[in-house]
Amino acid sequence: MGDTELTRLPGGLRVVTRRLPGARAASVGAWIGVGSRDESPARSGTSHFLEHLLFKGTRTRSAHDLAVAVDSVGGEMNAFTTRELTAYYARVPGVAVGAATEMLLDVVTDPLIDADDVESERAVILDEIRVSTDEPEDRAQTLLYESLFPADPLGRDVGGSVDTVEALTRDEIAEFHHANYRRGTVVVAAAGAVDHDAIVEQAERSFGPVSSGTTPSRVAPPPETTVGTVEHRDLEEVHLVLGWRGFGHHDPDRHALAVGSQLLGGGLSSRLFQEVREKRGLAYSIFSSPVHFSDSGAFVIATGTSPQRVDEVMKVIESEVADVAGGGVTETEVEIAKRFLEGSTELAFEDSWSHLSHIAHSVTSRDRVVDIGEYLDAIRAVTVDDVNRVLGTMLAAEPSVTSVGPIAGAGPD
Repeated sequence: MGDTELTRLPGGLRVVTRRLPGARAASVGAWIGVGSRDESPARSGTSHFLEHLLFKGTRTRSAHDLAVAVDSVGGEMNAFTTRELTAYYARVPGVAVGAATEMLLDVVTDPLIDADDVESERAVILDEIRVSTDEPEDRAQTLLYESLFPADPLGRDVGGSVDTVEALTRDEIAEFHHANYRRGTVVVAAAGAVDHDAIVEQAERSFGPVSSGTTPSRVAPPPETTVGTVEHRDLEEVHLVLGWRGFGHHDPDRHALAVGSQLLGGGLSSRLFQEVREKRGLAYSIFSSPVHFSDSGAFVIATGTSPQRVDEVMKVIESEVADVAGGGVTETEVEIAKRFLEGSTELAFEDSWSHLSHIAHSVTSRDRVVDIGEYLDAIRAVTVDDVNRVLGTMLAAEPSVTSVGPIAGAGPD
């Protein structure tokens, strides 16, 4: 998987790289261990707003300068925000990795955050929120998280709400950057045709004036959930999402849950796909997925179907869930799921971006690089008893059920 090195610099700044033999390209990034769950209710959406603004320019580079620098080497620069982190990254030819690293870290450490840019991006973000609200699949997922974490920041949408985004001021956003983009919250990462020492030197220069800091303290969400939401809309299809509270990404049972999710709704041979799609033709797609946070998580099943078939789809899902929760998982199913997870993991690491994402997420969430072999060994060690125990415990609870579409009875009214 290449040569991986991790260096810890003063103030908590971490630099991790993975050199890939024969690579001609590189991906570099800065992972900030701060996301939407670290915002106050009144300032919900600040992390995402800031992500937009950082590409609008620094004190020494305009937005046009950044765009030209990336386009002139055929590269790509982008970012994303989640509930627990914000990430900025660039993918470039190997010869441009030094310039790309310098530019990306300039964006992270010295953004302009201009008042005019705040207003122009506010309009863009408000459009994003409205589009997401209008999109039934997205809306159903948003409603599910509100139901699973009703009294916690994890239940809020990453982008905030129209009200909070409209109210955010330039000074509040700038203060959020100053308070949270510190040496102790940042992981600088690179993979591909990279030189570790050169990346470390650039990180030291870029973060020279940046003070120390630590990731925000977090309190685990309370256990209470709600039964869910039905949102009536005049659509051709009903979008259904069922969710249970799950595990954090430190929980040793996460590997058994990954196997259980795969056999229940993770692939073409999974129970839900076979029963809902292949045998009955009730939906075009259906899937299950575990979601992990630092101290909690979720397990989600999602599908879309016609209004006339909602009741039948729900009965099939409930039947399959009840069977696996009651210890009905078989040795054959577990072996197929484990082999899929092994193979898909190997296939995933085909480019520098995949390696960058892995090492950056690993150090941000666990403060170390989790070797791929360690993960694969953990998957191989999962037994039928493990899967039956984990699914039996988690799925014994009543799920939260959300639905968006022309329906009156897919979930609680």
